[in-house]
Amino acid sequence: MKIIMLGAPGAGKGTQAKMIADKYNIPHISTGDIFRSNIKEGTPLGMEAKEYMDKGQLVPDDLTVRILLDRVSKDDCRNGYVLDGFPRTIPQAEVLDNEVAKLGQKIDYAIDVNVPDEAIVRRMGGRRCCPKCGATYHIEYIRPQKEGICDECGSDLILRDDDKPETVLKRLEVYHQQTQPLIDHYSKLNILRTVDGTKDMQEVFEAITEYLEA
Repeated sequence: MKIIMLGAPGAGKGTQAKMIADKYNIPHISTGDIFRSNIKEGTPLGMEAKEYMDKGQLVPDDLTVRILLDRVSKDDCRNGYVLDGFPRTIPQAEVLDNEVAKLGQKIDYAIDVNVPDEAIVRRMGGRRCCPKCGATYHIEYIRPQKEGICDECGSDLILRDDDKPETVLKRLEVYHQQTQPLIDHYSKLNILRTVDGTKDMQEVFEAITEYLEA
């Protein structure tokens, strides 16, 4: 099974991708992770990507796809993989479709974890993290024993800039402009499956596995 995860920032697609990978024993592939590992290992692709990243530039689509294809060519991807964070745009999707087709393969499912914007703003705005030890909490779902204080080290918890409503709304705006068209793209290919991401994490996962095992 070759699966692409779609969903706005904070929709929970990364969590679901990990759960899918664990259940079906296939790799969970995040573009951020493969960039970091290529750079750490000093691979030619990693060094090429690092040049762009050091200048604060986005890594071009063709290089991102080359790094991705290098990763999915590994033996552990023989039975499939879950892509998390790629593609983000139609041009990326088209390059990926073409390159996968050259290998005689195809993407089997694009899973859209659908959560309304207002729910994402509330969900992300409730996150709290410890700047000292990195522990994470949520004011509704994962509360610390003492409000505003980290259970692990006793430091004051903070709301990260990334989780502030105004930042989340900007990220959602970019998502809708760039990534939303992918939903139409995969719908036309008849591989799109949409799940209600506002439900409990386990319920969302069960809905996804129903699609994958239908």
